[in-house]
Amino acid sequence: MPFDYKKEYKEFYMPNTKPSIVTVPGMNYIAVRGHGDPNAEDGEYKQAIGLLYGIAFTIKMSKKGDHQIEGYFDYVVPPLEGFWWQDGVKGIDYGHKENFEWISVIRLPDFVTKADFAWAVEEAARKKKTDFSKVDFFTYDEGLCVQCMHIGSYDDEPATVALMHEFMEKQGYMLDITEQRFHHEIYLSDVRKTAPEKLKTVIRHPIRRI
Repeated sequence: MPFDYKKEYKEFYMPNTKPSIVTVPGMNYIAVRGHGDPNAEDGEYKQAIGLLYGIAFTIKMSKKGDHQIEGYFDYVVPPLEGFWWQDGVKGIDYGHKENFEWISVIRLPDFVTKADFAWAVEEAARKKKTDFSKVDFFTYDEGLCVQCMHIGSYDDEPATVALMHEFMEKQGYMLDITEQRFHHEIYLSDVRKTAPEKLKTVIRHPIRRI
C-alpha cells in the first residue's frame, strides 16, 4: 500500500471544518513562483501546475529507471498547495486576483535530496522536451498557524477566513502574515471533476501570541 501523506498526517491535510491551532514542521517542496490570476486561461498558474506534476511524477516513477533514490518508498503524490500574497495588502484581497503573487508547490518526500531533485529536473526536461528551469527545491518552516477545512467555492473563502481569525483572537493569537509567512491553501479536490460547492480546501494562516 503506497504511503499517503493525507492519511498519515491528517492533522495537516484533513482538519475539521471548525478552526484549530496547529504547529507545522519544516517541509521540502517542488515549487514554481509566479504572478497573476490563477483562473486566467493559458496563464502562468496553469503552466506552473504542469511543471510541478512533471517533476512530481518523474520522482515517483524513478523506481523504474536507472536513478535509484536512496531510501525510496512507494507513495501517493501529495496534493497541490499554494502560498499566496499581494504586495501592500495585509491578508488577501479576493476582488483583485490579478495582483496575486504565489508559490505553487507539491510536497516532496523526505528521502528526496537536492541532488535527486536536480536529476529529476534534467530527466523531465529530457523526456518531455519542456523547459523546467522555473522549478525550484523550496524549504518552508511554517510554524504556528490557525487552519480550517473550507468546503465550497474559492470565492467563498473569506467567510471561512473570518471564522479562523475570530477563533485565533479568542485564543490569544494575532495574524502574522509577513514577507516570509504566507496565506496557505491545500487543494484536496480536483477542480475539473468537482462541483464548486463541494470543493475541499485547507486554509492556513500564520499566527503569533498577542
